[in-house]
Amino acid sequence: VQLQASGGGLVQAGDSLRLSCAASGRTFSIYGMGWFRQAPGKEREFVASISYDGDITWYSDSVKGRFTVSRDNHKNTMWLQMDSLKPEDTAVYYCAADLSEPRSDSYYLPHAYDYWGHGTLVTVSS
Repeated sequence: VQLQASGGGLVQAGDSLRLSCAASGRTFSIYGMGWFRQAPGKEREFVASISYDGDITWYSDSVKGRFTVSRDNHKNTMWLQMDSLKPEDTAVYYCAADLSEPRSDSYYLPHAYDYWGHGTLVTVSS
């Protein structure tokens, strides 16, 4: 499985961005998918996760109500709609794929995911 994240860029506080994650290869083996981010000098942190059917989603407290994760399995693509962006959202955003459905006790853990994309940089200026 290969993952390619795109859509990052430089925006101002309050703006919106939509990130995409395109999967290729053995995509039929993918179940859960997620977004993580890593700011300079900080550890990678969980942002959002979505189940195979898209009926279950999780968000970190810092993005809940502002970000929306979605996916289209026919297009092998996952998106992250980011609204009301803040300077603290500045980070490299990574998409990840899980070969099993996300579990409530591990969806936020990087090691629960089996494949990772290279990341896309989001910079939010104040």
